[in-house]
Amino acid sequence: MGPSLAGIVGRKSAADANFSYSPAMKQAALTWDPPTLDAYLAEPAKIVPGNRMPFPGLKTDHDRQDVIAFLAAAATPAGAQPAAKAAAPSASAPQAKSDGAAAYLTDAKYTLRTGIAEGKMVFLGVGGSVDGKANPVLTAAEGQIVQLTLINGEGTEHDIAFPDQDAKSPRVNGKGASTTIVFRAAKSGDFVYFCTVPGHRLAGMQGQFLVTTIAAPQTLVEADISREPTDLPPPVGKRDPRTVRLDLFTVEQEGRLAEATTFGYWTFNGKVPGPFVRVRVGDSVEVHLKNSADSNMIHSVDFHAATGPGGGAAALQVDPGAEKSMTFKALVPGLYVYHCATPMVAEHIANGMYGLILVEPEAGLPPVDHEFYVMQGEVYTEAAFGQHGSQEFSVEKLLNERPEYFVFNGAVGAISKLHPLHAKVGETVRLFFGVGGPNFTSSFHVIGEIFDKVYNLGGLMSPPQEGIQTVSVAPGGAVITEFKLHVPGNYTIVDHALARVERGLAGLLIVEGAQNPEIYNGAVMPGMGH
Repeated sequence: MGPSLAGIVGRKSAADANFSYSPAMKQAALTWDPPTLDAYLAEPAKIVPGNRMPFPGLKTDHDRQDVIAFLAAAATPAGAQPAAKAAAPSASAPQAKSDGAAAYLTDAKYTLRTGIAEGKMVFLGVGGSVDGKANPVLTAAEGQIVQLTLINGEGTEHDIAFPDQDAKSPRVNGKGASTTIVFRAAKSGDFVYFCTVPGHRLAGMQGQFLVTTIAAPQTLVEADISREPTDLPPPVGKRDPRTVRLDLFTVEQEGRLAEATTFGYWTFNGKVPGPFVRVRVGDSVEVHLKNSADSNMIHSVDFHAATGPGGGAAALQVDPGAEKSMTFKALVPGLYVYHCATPMVAEHIANGMYGLILVEPEAGLPPVDHEFYVMQGEVYTEAAFGQHGSQEFSVEKLLNERPEYFVFNGAVGAISKLHPLHAKVGETVRLFFGVGGPNFTSSFHVIGEIFDKVYNLGGLMSPPQEGIQTVSVAPGGAVITEFKLHVPGNYTIVDHALARVERGLAGLLIVEGAQNPEIYNGAVMPGMGH
C-alpha cells in the first residue's frame, strides 16, 4: 500500500523520498511520536486538513493503542524484545500461488515496435517500463510465461527471435502489421533477442533478455482502491422489514490502476466498487450521502432498486463538504446496480462510482459456502494502456467508447494478483456480478466451470436457469451465479470478449483439494492450465 511503517515512531511525516504524499501531508511537518499518532489515528482529517486518505479514524482507545504498540514494536532495535508482531497470513486466505497455472494470464508481457533510432534499426518499447526505449532489456523469471507483441513500425519486413528459449515470431510485412508470440522462459541466464532477417541484427536490432532464477518481488506502493471480493455483509436472514441506514461517503483519490500506474478515482467509501448493500424486500433504506470537502465535483447516487425520480439521485445531488439524505422502500427482490448520477453521468461511473445492492426475498437465498462480490468497469485514460505513472482521464475516449483498460473491481489484477478468490473442492460458490460500465456489455464466464444456477438479469422472482456457460450482463445490469466445485486448480474469471484480457480484465478463483480423476483426468501443464 505504501512505504513500510517499520520505524515510523520518531520520524518526520512525509519523510520517504520515494513515495507520492498528498500536498497536505507534505506540509504537515509532524513528528510521529505516540501522542501525535494517537491524535492522527483518532481524527486524521482534523490533524492533517486536506489529506486525501478517506480513513475516518479509529474511535476506540484500545484500537489506537494496539496500532501504536505495533508501530513502536516495529521500531525496536535488533535484539530487543518486541512488544508486538505482525499477524501471520490467515490460513483461511492463502495467497495466490505463482505456479503459472492460470489460463489466459501471462507472467511477463511486452510490446515492441520496429523503428529507427540514432540512425540504427531498433526495437522500440511500447508501454510500461520499456516505453520509448531502444532495444530495451526484457526480463522474466525462469519458468514464467512471456508474451511479446511485435508491431511493424516502418514497413520493412521483420521478426523477433529468442533462440535460447526456442522462440521465434512469424515475420511482419507492411507498416502497422503485428504478431504475438508466447513462450516459456525455460532457463535462467543472460541472453539476447534479435531480428533474424539478414542484415537486421548487424544494423542494430538486438537486445538483452535477462532471465532470473526467482521472480522479483512485487511491492505495492500505490494505494489499493480495489474492493476485495469477500468484502460483503452476511445474509440478512429471516426477519421482519425494518429501516436500514446506509452511509455513503464520496471521495476522490489517486489509486493503483495497474503495476506502477495510478489514476484519479472517484469512489463510494474509498473503494471500487462501492460497498455491497444488503437489505430485505420491504425494508426502508435510509440513505445518507456525504461528499468529501476535498472533492472537486458534486456527487450523487442512483439506486436501480429504488422506485422514484432518479432512483434517489434527484434528491441526493451533494456539493463538496455537504451531506443529504433520503429514504426509499425496497419493493422488488433482486440484485441491482447503483451509481453516481451527476452529469456527465458516464464520466462519474467510468471513474469508479458504482456498486451493487441486493434486495433479498422474504425467505432469503439458499445457503452456500462462499459468496463473492465482483464488478466490471472501463477506464478511459489519455495515455495508452500500459503507460506508467499517474494517468489523466480522457473525455474524448469516453465519448468515442474507446477504453484503455477493462477491469474487475477497479484495477488490473484486482482479483487475480491482489485479491484472488479462494475456495475448496466440494464447496458451493455464489458470485454477485455486476457491470458498472458505463458502455460495454460483459459476457461473464468462469473458465473450467458451468454455472449450476443463474438468476438472469439479477432477478429473484423467477426460478433460476440451470447449466449455463456464459451470461450476458449489460451496463447497469447484474447477475447471480452459483456452482459447486468438483476439481482443484486455478479457474480464470473473464469476460468472454477475450481481447479484453489483454487490457486487464481477468480474475482468479483458486480451488484447493483432492484430485477427482472421474471428472477431470489430465496433467495440468504449468502456465496453460484452465
